[in-house]
Amino acid sequence: MLRLPWFEHRAPRSVAEAAKILAGEGPAAMLIAGGTDLLPNMKRRHQSPKVLVSLARIEELRKLNGSFGAGLTLSRLVKNESTPTALRQAAAQVATPHLRNMGTLGGNLCLDTRCTYYNQTYEWRKAIDFCLKKDGSTCWVATASKRCVAVSSTDTAPALIALNAVVRLNSAKGEREIPVESLYKNDGIDYLSRRPDEILTEVTVPSGWKSAYWKLRRRGSFDFPILGVAAALRLSGDLVEDARIALGAVASRPFLVEKAGEFLKGKRLTDEVIAQAAELVANRAKPMDNTDMDLYWRKEVADDFAAYALRELRGDDMRETRQRIARYQP
Repeated sequence: MLRLPWFEHRAPRSVAEAAKILAGEGPAAMLIAGGTDLLPNMKRRHQSPKVLVSLARIEELRKLNGSFGAGLTLSRLVKNESTPTALRQAAAQVATPHLRNMGTLGGNLCLDTRCTYYNQTYEWRKAIDFCLKKDGSTCWVATASKRCVAVSSTDTAPALIALNAVVRLNSAKGEREIPVESLYKNDGIDYLSRRPDEILTEVTVPSGWKSAYWKLRRRGSFDFPILGVAAALRLSGDLVEDARIALGAVASRPFLVEKAGEFLKGKRLTDEVIAQAAELVANRAKPMDNTDMDLYWRKEVADDFAAYALRELRGDDMRETRQRIARYQP
Protein backbone atom coordinates (compact mmCIF):
# COMPACT_ATOMS: atom_id res chain seq x y z
CA MET A 1 0.00 0.00 0.00
CA LEU A 2 1.26 3.46 -0.92
CA ARG A 3 1.10 5.82 2.05
CA LEU A 4 1.17 9.59 2.25
CA PRO A 5 4.25 11.23 3.77
CA TRP A 6 3.78 13.19 6.99
CA PHE A 7 2.55 16.75 6.57
CA GLU A 8 0.92 19.59 8.48
CA HIS A 9 -2.59 20.59 7.39
CA ARG A 10 -3.95 24.14 7.40
CA ALA A 11 -7.55 25.07 6.59
CA PRO A 12 -7.91 28.84 6.11
CA ARG A 13 -11.35 30.42 5.60
CA SER A 14 -10.34 33.20 3.18
CA VAL A 15 -8.04 33.76 0.22
CA ALA A 16 -6.16 36.41 2.22
CA GLU A 17 -5.52 33.95 5.05
CA ALA A 18 -4.35 31.25 2.64
CA ALA A 19 -2.05 33.71 0.87
CA LYS A 20 -0.55 34.73 4.22
CA ILE A 21 0.20 31.10 5.06
CA LEU A 22 1.86 30.54 1.67
CA ALA A 23 3.99 33.66 2.12
CA GLY A 24 5.08 32.53 5.58
CA GLU A 25 5.79 28.88 4.80
CA GLY A 26 7.50 29.46 1.44
CA PRO A 27 8.36 26.45 -0.78
CA ALA A 28 7.54 24.01 2.03
CA ALA A 29 3.80 24.64 1.47
CA MET A 30 1.50 23.52 -1.32
CA LEU A 31 -2.16 24.23 -2.06
CA ILE A 32 -4.73 21.46 -2.08
CA ALA A 33 -8.31 21.69 -3.35
CA GLY A 34 -9.90 18.36 -4.35
CA GLY A 35 -6.57 16.55 -4.04
CA THR A 36 -7.35 14.15 -6.88
CA ASP A 37 -3.94 14.70 -8.49
CA LEU A 38 -1.77 15.94 -5.62
CA LEU A 39 -2.49 13.14 -3.13
CA PRO A 40 -1.61 10.29 -5.55
CA ASN A 41 1.53 12.23 -6.47
CA MET A 42 2.45 12.55 -2.80
CA LYS A 43 1.99 8.80 -2.35
CA ARG A 44 4.46 8.24 -5.18
CA ARG A 45 6.79 10.84 -3.63
CA HIS A 46 6.59 13.20 -6.59
CA GLN A 47 5.83 15.96 -4.10
CA SER A 48 6.46 15.92 -0.36
CA PRO A 49 5.23 19.25 1.04
CA LYS A 50 5.63 19.85 4.75
CA VAL A 51 2.44 21.92 4.83
CA LEU A 52 -0.78 21.47 2.86
CA VAL A 53 -2.96 24.57 2.64
CA SER A 54 -6.53 23.46 2.00
CA LEU A 55 -8.83 25.67 -0.06
CA ALA A 56 -11.93 23.58 0.70
CA ARG A 57 -13.36 25.96 3.33
CA ILE A 58 -12.98 29.15 1.27
CA GLU A 59 -16.48 29.89 0.05
CA GLU A 60 -15.45 32.80 -2.18
CA LEU A 61 -13.61 30.34 -4.46
CA ARG A 62 -16.92 28.69 -5.39
CA LYS A 63 -18.71 31.74 -6.75
CA LEU A 64 -20.68 31.82 -9.99
CA ASN A 65 -21.51 35.47 -10.59
CA GLY A 66 -20.22 36.35 -14.02
CA SER A 67 -16.97 34.50 -13.46
CA PHE A 68 -16.06 30.99 -12.37
CA GLY A 69 -14.46 30.48 -8.97
CA ALA A 70 -11.44 28.22 -9.04
CA GLY A 71 -12.91 26.14 -6.24
CA LEU A 72 -15.94 25.06 -8.28
CA THR A 73 -16.02 21.32 -8.75
CA LEU A 74 -15.94 19.98 -12.27
CA SER A 75 -19.34 18.37 -11.69
CA ARG A 76 -20.85 21.72 -10.80
CA LEU A 77 -19.36 23.29 -13.94
CA VAL A 78 -20.98 20.58 -16.03
CA LYS A 79 -24.39 21.14 -14.43
CA ASN A 80 -24.25 24.95 -14.58
CA GLU A 81 -26.25 26.31 -17.52
CA SER A 82 -24.03 29.38 -17.96
CA THR A 83 -20.85 27.31 -18.48
CA PRO A 84 -19.58 27.76 -22.09
CA THR A 85 -20.00 24.63 -24.17
CA ALA A 86 -16.30 23.84 -24.63
CA LEU A 87 -15.61 24.21 -20.91
CA ARG A 88 -18.62 22.04 -20.05
CA GLN A 89 -17.53 19.37 -22.53
CA ALA A 90 -13.98 19.45 -21.20
CA ALA A 91 -15.04 19.24 -17.56
CA ALA A 92 -17.50 16.42 -18.34
CA GLN A 93 -14.70 14.30 -19.81
CA VAL A 94 -12.27 14.59 -16.90
CA ALA A 95 -11.77 11.24 -15.14
CA THR A 96 -14.90 9.71 -13.53
CA PRO A 97 -17.98 11.16 -11.79
CA HIS A 98 -16.44 10.50 -8.36
CA LEU A 99 -13.30 12.44 -9.24
CA ARG A 100 -15.27 15.24 -10.91
CA ASN A 101 -17.22 15.60 -7.67
CA MET A 102 -13.94 16.34 -5.89
CA GLY A 103 -11.69 17.86 -8.57
CA THR A 104 -11.89 21.61 -9.10
CA LEU A 105 -11.50 24.01 -11.99
CA GLY A 106 -8.38 25.55 -10.45
CA GLY A 107 -6.91 22.15 -9.73
CA ASN A 108 -7.41 20.98 -13.30
CA LEU A 109 -5.85 24.17 -14.67
CA CYS A 110 -2.79 23.65 -12.44
CA LEU A 111 -2.56 19.91 -13.10
CA ASP A 112 0.95 18.48 -12.96
CA THR A 113 2.49 17.40 -16.26
CA ARG A 114 2.59 13.67 -16.93
CA CYS A 115 5.02 11.16 -18.41
CA THR A 116 5.39 7.40 -18.68
CA TYR A 117 8.67 7.61 -16.76
CA TYR A 118 7.41 10.02 -14.09
CA ASN A 119 3.97 8.77 -13.08
CA GLN A 120 5.29 5.65 -11.40
CA THR A 121 6.03 4.59 -7.83
CA TYR A 122 9.22 5.72 -6.12
CA GLU A 123 10.69 2.20 -6.33
CA TRP A 124 9.95 1.91 -10.07
CA ARG A 125 11.56 5.27 -10.78
CA LYS A 126 14.56 4.43 -8.63
CA ALA A 127 15.08 1.21 -10.61
CA ILE A 128 15.65 3.19 -13.83
CA ASP A 129 17.78 5.81 -12.03
CA PHE A 130 14.96 8.39 -11.86
CA CYS A 131 14.24 10.96 -14.57
CA LEU A 132 14.88 14.64 -15.22
CA LYS A 133 11.52 15.75 -13.83
CA LYS A 134 12.14 14.25 -10.40
CA ASP A 135 15.43 13.32 -8.69
CA GLY A 136 17.35 12.45 -11.88
CA SER A 137 19.42 14.13 -14.59
CA THR A 138 18.19 12.39 -17.76
CA CYS A 139 14.97 12.75 -19.71
CA TRP A 140 14.23 9.15 -20.66
CA VAL A 141 11.88 10.28 -23.44
CA ALA A 142 14.51 12.42 -25.18
CA THR A 143 17.86 11.57 -23.62
CA ALA A 144 19.71 14.39 -25.37
CA SER A 145 17.20 16.98 -24.19
CA LYS A 146 18.13 19.46 -21.49
CA ARG A 147 14.42 20.15 -20.94
CA CYS A 148 11.79 17.88 -19.45
CA VAL A 149 9.17 17.00 -22.06
CA ALA A 150 6.46 15.73 -19.70
CA VAL A 151 3.09 16.52 -21.26
CA SER A 152 0.32 18.84 -20.15
CA SER A 153 -2.83 16.80 -19.48
CA THR A 154 -5.38 19.40 -18.40
CA ASP A 155 -8.69 19.28 -20.27
CA THR A 156 -10.09 22.63 -19.17
CA ALA A 157 -7.06 24.70 -20.21
CA PRO A 158 -7.37 24.21 -24.01
CA ALA A 159 -11.09 24.99 -23.76
CA LEU A 160 -10.44 28.21 -21.83
CA ILE A 161 -7.56 29.24 -24.09
CA ALA A 162 -9.85 28.90 -27.11
CA LEU A 163 -12.45 30.97 -25.26
CA ASN A 164 -9.86 33.72 -24.62
CA ALA A 165 -10.41 33.43 -20.86
CA VAL A 166 -8.46 35.23 -18.13
CA VAL A 167 -7.37 33.92 -14.71
CA ARG A 168 -6.89 35.92 -11.52
CA LEU A 169 -3.93 35.14 -9.27
CA ASN A 170 -3.83 36.37 -5.66
CA SER A 171 -0.94 36.51 -3.21
CA ALA A 172 0.03 38.42 -0.09
CA LYS A 173 1.73 40.92 -2.43
CA GLY A 174 -1.44 41.66 -4.39
CA GLU A 175 -3.30 40.27 -7.39
CA ARG A 176 -2.86 40.09 -11.15
CA GLU A 177 -4.82 38.89 -14.15
CA ILE A 178 -3.33 37.05 -17.13
CA PRO A 179 -4.74 35.19 -20.14
CA VAL A 180 -5.10 31.46 -19.51
CA GLU A 181 -2.57 30.82 -22.27
CA SER A 182 0.04 32.84 -20.35
CA LEU A 183 -0.43 30.62 -17.30
CA TYR A 184 1.66 27.91 -18.98
CA LYS A 185 5.30 27.47 -19.92
CA ASN A 186 6.69 24.89 -22.34
CA ASP A 187 8.68 23.05 -19.68
CA GLY A 188 7.61 19.77 -18.12
CA ILE A 189 9.09 20.73 -14.75
CA ASP A 190 8.52 24.48 -14.51
CA TYR A 191 5.19 24.35 -16.35
CA LEU A 192 3.27 27.19 -14.68
CA SER A 193 3.88 30.93 -14.59
CA ARG A 194 1.90 31.00 -11.33
CA ARG A 195 4.31 31.68 -8.49
CA PRO A 196 4.33 29.25 -5.51
CA ASP A 197 2.91 32.01 -3.28
CA GLU A 198 -0.01 32.72 -5.63
CA ILE A 199 -3.52 31.28 -5.54
CA LEU A 200 -5.54 30.90 -8.72
CA THR A 201 -8.89 32.30 -7.54
CA GLU A 202 -11.18 32.74 -10.54
CA VAL A 203 -11.61 32.50 -14.29
CA THR A 204 -13.41 35.07 -16.44
CA VAL A 205 -14.69 34.04 -19.88
CA PRO A 206 -15.75 36.61 -22.50
CA SER A 207 -19.21 36.09 -23.97
CA GLY A 208 -20.16 35.69 -27.62
CA TRP A 209 -18.11 32.58 -28.46
CA LYS A 210 -19.55 29.40 -29.90
CA SER A 211 -17.25 26.60 -28.78
CA ALA A 212 -16.51 22.88 -28.71
CA TYR A 213 -13.95 20.52 -27.14
CA TRP A 214 -12.89 17.12 -28.42
CA LYS A 215 -10.76 14.66 -26.47
CA LEU A 216 -8.87 11.53 -27.45
CA ARG A 217 -8.10 8.85 -24.85
CA ARG A 218 -7.95 5.07 -24.84
CA ARG A 219 -11.07 4.55 -22.74
CA GLY A 220 -14.24 6.62 -22.86
CA SER A 221 -13.85 7.50 -19.18
CA PHE A 222 -11.16 7.92 -16.53
CA ASP A 223 -8.14 8.35 -18.82
CA PHE A 224 -6.14 11.54 -19.21
CA PRO A 225 -6.20 13.12 -22.69
CA ILE A 226 -3.59 12.14 -25.23
CA LEU A 227 -5.02 14.82 -27.50
CA GLY A 228 -7.36 17.69 -26.78
CA VAL A 229 -8.72 20.10 -29.40
CA ALA A 230 -10.80 23.15 -28.47
CA ALA A 231 -12.31 25.54 -30.99
CA ALA A 232 -14.19 28.79 -30.45
CA LEU A 233 -15.77 30.99 -33.11
CA ARG A 234 -17.55 34.33 -33.31
CA LEU A 235 -20.00 34.10 -36.17
CA SER A 236 -21.95 36.62 -38.20
CA GLY A 237 -24.50 34.46 -39.92
CA ASP A 238 -22.39 31.73 -41.49
CA LEU A 239 -19.29 33.94 -41.73
CA VAL A 240 -16.43 33.53 -39.23
CA GLU A 241 -15.60 36.88 -37.64
CA ASP A 242 -13.04 35.53 -35.19
CA ALA A 243 -11.60 32.09 -34.46
CA ARG A 244 -9.40 30.51 -31.82
CA ILE A 245 -8.24 26.87 -31.82
CA ALA A 246 -6.18 25.41 -28.98
CA LEU A 247 -4.35 22.11 -28.58
CA GLY A 248 -3.75 20.15 -25.40
CA ALA A 249 -1.80 17.01 -24.47
CA VAL A 250 0.67 17.32 -27.37
CA ALA A 251 3.34 19.38 -25.58
CA SER A 252 4.36 20.46 -22.10
CA ARG A 253 1.79 23.26 -22.33
CA PRO A 254 -1.60 23.78 -23.96
CA PHE A 255 -1.34 26.41 -26.68
CA LEU A 256 -3.19 28.44 -29.29
CA VAL A 257 -2.80 27.52 -32.96
CA GLU A 258 -2.75 31.09 -34.25
CA LYS A 259 -2.34 30.30 -37.96
CA ALA A 260 -5.50 28.21 -38.01
CA GLY A 261 -7.48 30.96 -36.29
CA GLU A 262 -6.22 33.60 -38.67
CA PHE A 263 -6.96 31.39 -41.67
CA LEU A 264 -10.61 30.97 -40.64
CA LYS A 265 -11.37 34.67 -40.25
CA GLY A 266 -13.71 36.01 -42.91
CA LYS A 267 -14.48 32.55 -44.31
CA ARG A 268 -17.46 30.23 -44.34
CA LEU A 269 -17.06 26.78 -42.85
CA THR A 270 -17.12 24.80 -46.07
CA ASP A 271 -15.68 21.29 -46.11
CA GLU A 272 -12.62 22.61 -47.93
CA VAL A 273 -12.02 25.43 -45.43
CA ILE A 274 -12.43 23.03 -42.50
CA ALA A 275 -9.96 20.58 -44.06
CA GLN A 276 -7.34 23.29 -44.58
CA ALA A 277 -7.76 24.68 -41.06
CA ALA A 278 -7.55 21.18 -39.57
CA GLU A 279 -4.31 20.57 -41.45
CA LEU A 280 -2.83 23.75 -39.97
CA VAL A 281 -3.79 22.49 -36.52
CA ALA A 282 -2.22 19.08 -37.09
CA ASN A 283 1.02 20.71 -38.27
CA ARG A 284 1.44 22.25 -34.80
CA ALA A 285 0.84 18.98 -32.94
CA LYS A 286 4.17 17.50 -31.90
CA PRO A 287 3.41 14.72 -29.41
CA MET A 288 6.23 12.83 -27.70
CA ASP A 289 6.52 9.13 -26.89
CA ASN A 290 5.67 9.65 -23.22
CA THR A 291 1.95 8.84 -23.02
CA ASP A 292 -0.48 6.23 -24.28
CA MET A 293 -0.73 5.13 -27.94
CA ASP A 294 1.60 5.68 -30.87
CA LEU A 295 2.85 9.26 -31.16
CA TYR A 296 2.70 9.32 -34.98
CA TRP A 297 -0.92 8.19 -34.94
CA ARG A 298 -1.75 10.80 -32.28
CA LYS A 299 -0.31 13.52 -34.51
CA GLU A 300 -2.20 12.20 -37.52
CA VAL A 301 -5.60 12.22 -35.79
CA ALA A 302 -5.14 15.82 -34.64
CA ASP A 303 -6.31 16.70 -38.15
CA ASP A 304 -9.49 14.65 -37.70
CA PHE A 305 -10.31 15.99 -34.24
CA ALA A 306 -9.87 19.61 -35.32
CA ALA A 307 -12.25 18.91 -38.19
CA TYR A 308 -14.76 17.31 -35.81
CA ALA A 309 -14.75 20.43 -33.63
CA LEU A 310 -15.25 22.77 -36.59
CA ARG A 311 -17.97 20.63 -38.11
CA GLU A 312 -19.79 20.62 -34.78
CA LEU A 313 -19.57 24.43 -34.67
CA ARG A 314 -20.91 24.56 -38.21
CA GLY A 315 -23.99 22.76 -36.95
CA ASP A 316 -23.31 19.21 -38.13
CA ASP A 317 -24.77 16.43 -35.98
CA MET A 318 -21.64 14.90 -34.43
CA ARG A 319 -23.30 12.82 -31.73
CA GLU A 320 -22.62 9.49 -33.43
CA THR A 321 -18.94 10.39 -33.89
CA ARG A 322 -18.63 11.37 -30.22
CA GLN A 323 -20.22 8.08 -29.15
CA ARG A 324 -17.94 6.09 -31.45
CA ILE A 325 -14.85 7.79 -30.02
CA ALA A 326 -16.08 7.20 -26.47
CA ARG A 327 -16.40 3.45 -27.20
CA TYR A 328 -13.00 3.19 -28.95
CA GLN A 329 -10.54 0.94 -27.06
CA PRO A 330 -7.74 -0.33 -29.30
